[in-house]
Amino acid sequence: MTRYKRILVTGGAGFIGSHLVDRLIDKGYKVRVLDNLYPQIHPFGKLPNYFNKKAEFIKGDVTSRKDWLKALRGVEAIYHFAAAVGVGQSMYEIEHYVKVNSLGTAIFLDILANKKHTVKKIIVAASMSSYGEGSYNCGECGLVRPSLRSHEQLARQDYNVYCPQCSRIVSPVATNEEVKQNSNSIYALGKKEQEEMVLNIGIAYKIPAVTLRYFNVFGTRQSLSNPYNGVVAIFMSRIKNGKPPIINEDGLQSRDFIHVKDVTSANIAALEKDEANYQIFNVGSGKPIPIVRVAEILISLYKSKLKPEVTFKVRKLDVRHCFADISKISQLLEWKPEVEFEDGLKEIISWSQSEKAVDKLDSALRELERRGLR
Repeated sequence: MTRYKRILVTGGAGFIGSHLVDRLIDKGYKVRVLDNLYPQIHPFGKLPNYFNKKAEFIKGDVTSRKDWLKALRGVEAIYHFAAAVGVGQSMYEIEHYVKVNSLGTAIFLDILANKKHTVKKIIVAASMSSYGEGSYNCGECGLVRPSLRSHEQLARQDYNVYCPQCSRIVSPVATNEEVKQNSNSIYALGKKEQEEMVLNIGIAYKIPAVTLRYFNVFGTRQSLSNPYNGVVAIFMSRIKNGKPPIINEDGLQSRDFIHVKDVTSANIAALEKDEANYQIFNVGSGKPIPIVRVAEILISLYKSKLKPEVTFKVRKLDVRHCFADISKISQLLEWKPEVEFEDGLKEIISWSQSEKAVDKLDSALRELERRGLR
């Protein structure tokens, strides 16, 4: 196991990053955080109360070479978490998403390639969104990777996924790291570019690099006022404001939910185990959960009388099913998820009681509809 004197966490004041910062400090690491406190995540651009005071904080932007040069001084390992996050929003704030996610990554890699540095490892937060539609099994053709469902099919309220070879209805199976990435949004494309740039430069310059493809992360500190956030937080915000969770399609589409504590432990394993070097890992639970079920559990835990509002509308670019095959990370890094979904929801609901939740979903949906994206 390799130890690192100082670790940089970009986006370390945010949801996932702050949990990792806490864990690194608990393990005795010196931690530096680079974060621009983007208002969509951090209202009023202020450090959140939960931010660990033992971490060194630099308010700066990953699109600034000057800020990167300052943040990289004396750093031996980098967790690159800073990113613009939102599939739908990325389709109309294109320049912003490309600048932050693609250019921001390119700048620090350019510094590593052209300046003296002390970096010995890079871990980049990638995304399951880069897969596009998940993997499926066809009773006739075996394992297949269908393309996105057509607008014409969805307009008929036909939400099934069909075999691209024989046109039979197919069944979802776990998606592994070897399948081709079919990025279908600017956000997904940017995350794909991030991981490929990091791995390519890591290999070329012999800097061990690791890609962790997160599935749907949830847990405490997730913004309850960001309508482009994860579905758990969006549903919670609706319920706290006395409004029903809004669900696209028929609600039976499924996702893989992984608790932030488990994501943190995966990041620690990626840092400390040399077996992770130059590898790509899925970080998920390996269990698909229907979206309507997520809403039902949350409503029950809040003891609310609300009911999910299943709209049968579609958001362009949405996939039907995608869940993780986690056999690789389990075998190589001896990692496995430990937090059960409902237990994680109970924890985040308890935390949320004192948190302000501003429901902005309606305005976000109107913006997507205005642009023909829903």
